[in-house]
Amino acid sequence: EKMLELAGVGPEDTVYDLGSGDGRIVIAAAQKFGARAVGIEIRGELVTQSAAEIAKLGLQKRARIIHGDMFEADLGPATVVTLYQLTAVNKRLRPLLEKRLHRGARVVACDFEIPGWTPKKTVEVTSENGNEYKIFLYLRS
Repeated sequence: EKMLELAGVGPEDTVYDLGSGDGRIVIAAAQKFGARAVGIEIRGELVTQSAAEIAKLGLQKRARIIHGDMFEADLGPATVVTLYQLTAVNKRLRPLLEKRLHRGARVVACDFEIPGWTPKKTVEVTSENGNEYKIFLYLRS
């Protein structure tokens, strides 16, 4: 949720979560922030799990999970992209983000920076269970 808060996500946004895992960011974006949200996940069992949770919560009109490769994703509709990937993966994603995102799109990375980009803002947060995270907010220029 802190990633979405830092990006200023609202009902007018379309959030893409690259490597969406269990879908928690996609679900939070739709349920708590009113945004449209799309997760891209390569692991079939996680796609099934997230899609089932989205259906259970009745969020199908605002949220969906695509079974696919994040490096092949069409990011054209995205106003916000969330990442929880290693720095090396973010480095590989950077040229795709630069090519596929509109200027002004926000990119939020958790724990791992995007090499070559300077964050507009960095915050440190502690989760309810005591885990510490560093969140980086970038603007596509």
